[in-house]
Amino acid sequence: MYLTRMTLNTKLRSTMRAMASPNLFHGAIETAFAGERQRNLWRIDRLGENSYLLLLSREKPDLTAAVRQFGDAAKAPGWETKEYAPLLERVQNGSIWHFRLTANPVRSHMEKVEGHALPERGTVKAHTSLRFQKEWLMQRAEKNGFSLQEEEYSVVHSQWYVFRKGNAHKEKVSLFAATYEGVLKVENEELFREVLMNGIGRGKAYGLGMLTIVR
Repeated sequence: MYLTRMTLNTKLRSTMRAMASPNLFHGAIETAFAGERQRNLWRIDRLGENSYLLLLSREKPDLTAAVRQFGDAAKAPGWETKEYAPLLERVQNGSIWHFRLTANPVRSHMEKVEGHALPERGTVKAHTSLRFQKEWLMQRAEKNGFSLQEEEYSVVHSQWYVFRKGNAHKEKVSLFAATYEGVLKVENEELFREVLMNGIGRGKAYGLGMLTIVR
């Protein structure tokens, strides 16, 4: 697998549009790979005054078109790619990491329907309060091979994305994104490697679910 970082040019109108409508980034990422479509994890990171597109993929991407749309075409090639395996190999039980995750914390709202003895699954609703956002991640930690201490992680940013897939007549999508940062401990290295490669939660096509770690 490969981890790629591309610097975004936030002075471009196309970049600012895509940061509000992540389906535009999704389309550009799909064109970076030949052959059949693959589900790749990606995320937008804002670090100080700079913004980056992070991409985790099983094949090396060609982001030439994405750089023309959203990057600085004068700085060839405009992105850097590294192999992901060395990081995965360093993941061991008991190891402690600083992590960052932008995810879609939601719950299924159960509704009672007339004529039914049991409630049926209703709409999926976002956790918009800090308390429930933190609980959402805590509840998913064990089954994904890591543990958290309540005082050692928090939500550092949150926002709604509202956009239409395709043209103005297409379906409207509303996504809530929460960015978590903090410290975690690996409890099951096999499960944890899986979540690093496959992400956590919903909305992966739109830049959500990608968990990254550093020592």
